[in-house]
Amino acid sequence: MDQNQINLLELKLRAKALNERKAALDELATLPSEVAVPILQKLAIEKDVALCRLAVMGLGNHRTEASFQALQEILEHNQDANVLSEAANSLLEFGDVAIPLLQQLFERSDNWLVRSSVIYMLMETQHYEVLLALAMDSLEDETPTVQEAGILALGQVLKSSLKNQALALLTELAADSSWQKRWRVAIALAGCQDPQAKQLIAKLQQDENFRVAAAALETASK
Repeated sequence: MDQNQINLLELKLRAKALNERKAALDELATLPSEVAVPILQKLAIEKDVALCRLAVMGLGNHRTEASFQALQEILEHNQDANVLSEAANSLLEFGDVAIPLLQQLFERSDNWLVRSSVIYMLMETQHYEVLLALAMDSLEDETPTVQEAGILALGQVLKSSLKNQALALLTELAADSSWQKRWRVAIALAGCQDPQAKQLIAKLQQDENFRVAAAALETASK
């Protein structure tokens, strides 16, 4: 690809029409990393949040040291929650090496979108020790969205050797005054065959809140 083609591609990435931007991003994904990554690095420092998000999406398509470092720098210096969440998602494409970075992002952020997004991303992995630590931290968060993500994460931890710790927390949460938390517990227990979990499900089926009872009934049927 010559310089004129590169310049044209950079213009398309900045086009007003979203379909043109998407087409340019798709084209970048097919190019060699040594060509694509510098273009994306330049795009990543744009002040326009939409362009920056486009850049971090593209960087996830090129698993090279340069793209990894670019994403890491975005995590360290960017303040936009949407960009940070997108960058975390792209970093996850790099596998285990990204897990500590996601954990650090969660711990230093106070934004509900970033924190809940990281939890949901880690729920797709088998890093149960990290997931448990973040779930416990999220239960202390002031935002219900983050708290509820943490409860669902405990449901994933039930599949691991850390099951007893997760179950102890879920047992406590099943008696919480917040029906939203009890509702999430009922959902989180789905698929767990532990006798204690089954007792919790049976108890939640009798909950005073119909949403909690309905969720527990559905969990019991699985």
